[in-house]
Amino acid sequence: MRIVVIGATGHVGTYLVPQLVREGHEVVAVSRGESLPYQQSDAWGPVERVIADRGTEESAGTFGDRIAALGADAVVDMICFTEPSARQLVDALRGRVAQLVSVGTIWTHGTLTEVPVTEDAPKHPWGDYGTQKAAIERLLLEEARADAGLQSAIVHPGHISGPGWPVVTPQGTLDLNVWRSLATGAELVLPHFGLETLHHVHPADVAQLIRLCLENPTIANGEAFWAVSPQALTLRGYAEAVAGWYGRTARLRFASFDEFLATVPEQFRDAAYQHIARSHSMSTDKGRRLLGYEPAYTSLAAVAEAVDWLQRNGELPDLPSLRQG
Repeated sequence: MRIVVIGATGHVGTYLVPQLVREGHEVVAVSRGESLPYQQSDAWGPVERVIADRGTEESAGTFGDRIAALGADAVVDMICFTEPSARQLVDALRGRVAQLVSVGTIWTHGTLTEVPVTEDAPKHPWGDYGTQKAAIERLLLEEARADAGLQSAIVHPGHISGPGWPVVTPQGTLDLNVWRSLATGAELVLPHFGLETLHHVHPADVAQLIRLCLENPTIANGEAFWAVSPQALTLRGYAEAVAGWYGRTARLRFASFDEFLATVPEQFRDAAYQHIARSHSMSTDKGRRLLGYEPAYTSLAAVAEAVDWLQRNGELPDLPSLRQG
């Protein structure tokens, strides 16, 4: 197939594009041209590059038509954040492209009632990011049900965790000092009993689920799938496991949420609240059952690869070698 990937050089695109090329697909990588893939690969050689500023072109009403004119069989949209943005693309692709796979977020669900939560459970998203992504999902599912000439599927990643960038810590932040505390035996404060949850995923597994949607367009049409690791992590278990990688026993102190938040650096407090208040734990059953999704990374394995990269690339130069357990 000829596949257009919008936002191709980001976390997931770094893994998706080379995989698609190796499978024999013709790939068009659309990006702003401001960054390179997180990992280099010879597979990028034959990829057609298209530079586009989505925001500017959407404001001019030209972005959707420009993507449709690329002559793709399928489009993967990694960077759609509002319902009007999705609508412009859908209207342009309808009848001209066979399939659209859109990347959302597990934050479309909001807070949970039963865990692990399935994709068809009632959703009550909150916050602008999750609410907008939920609106995009509704639009695409309506498009699929209307059978108006564009098959649509949605892949909702958890906390993407891999080499090349900081990942969500046991405090629900991107604060690199959390890793230092766990590696050196310093005290780390967690809220309540540390039993809230985070659900990570390696970008290679998100790419796997996107590929499965592309390979099975009829089955995936009108469906949304959680792209997560096999199991979520409790904050406490997560912290204890990371400390163990450094031969340490985690020195944890539990506090009320307000007291915990007061110990978190101000620039990270909102992220801590956003992650911990949701405490996501998602089911992978639907993706496994319908598409054969088999995540290759546990949450801890994805995090370990990311932290190892941070150490090897000078982001955490003061820590001992990571012993991944």
